[in-house]
Order: sequence, then C-alpha cells, then structure tokens
Amino acid sequence: MLTLRLRPERIYREIDWALLLLFAGLFIVVQGIEKAVLVPDILDAAERFAFGTPAVLAAVAALLSNLVSNVPAVLMLKPFIVSLAEPRRAWLVLAMASTLAGNLTVLGSVANLIVIERARRQRIEIDFWSHLTLGVPVTLATIACGLWWMS
Repeated sequence: MLTLRLRPERIYREIDWALLLLFAGLFIVVQGIEKAVLVPDILDAAERFAFGTPAVLAAVAALLSNLVSNVPAVLMLKPFIVSLAEPRRAWLVLAMASTLAGNLTVLGSVANLIVIERARRQRIEIDFWSHLTLGVPVTLATIACGLWWMS
C-alpha cells in the first residue's frame, strides 16, 4: 500500500476478515481469563503440581494450545513462567511445546485454520478427525523428542 503499486481495495479483498476477527476475539478472551481467573491461588496451585518441570509444562502448553490456539496459550502461561525457578528453561520448553502442539488439532494453530480455509476454497475438505489422526502421533513424537533434546 505504501508503494502505490497495489490499490488498497485489492489488498483489502485478500484479507480473511472472519479469521482476523476470530484471532482478535481470542486475544480478548485471553485477557479476560487473565483478569478473572489467574489469581494468586491459581499461581500457587501451579507450583504444587510441579508446573516448572519440563514434561508438565509441555503437557499444559499442548493442552492449552489446543483449547485457545498456541499464541493465546503462551500469553496465558506468561504469569506462571515468570515466577518459576528456571524461567529461561521454562520459556524454551513453552516455545517448543506450544509450537509443536499446534499440530495436534485443527484449533492448535491459526495457521491450521488458514490452510484448511484455503484448501476448502479449492474444494478440498480437511475435517477435524482426519487432521487429528495425523496430528496426534506427530505432536506426541515431536514434543517427546523436544523434551529429550532439552534434557
């Protein structure tokens, strides 16, 4: 748009407004959860459940990434990470696990939604279950390899 080579209308037509709205909504929900749910009692409970251990953190990141998508999951886990004994290692585990967990389900990553939507436009259907049959083994194997590598 700044080079004036493309007309703004052409660029606006290429934007997937529904997906953009979904992603913006995820950030609003995450902020609401942080304000309403992440109270000191929850942070204390996380410490009791060995949240700082890589395997537990990876499992929580994988689960949360597939509930709210991986980027909002990382934002939700930030308050837990900063209070851990080894925050640098925890950030590395979180980066690895949330990224790889994006492969588990269709909702694991906004990139999955983009690919599925683009495929649908070409009359190629990728449903939840067909994605899951590939996503589960790939995600479990890659996260296990990541944890092994980091140990």
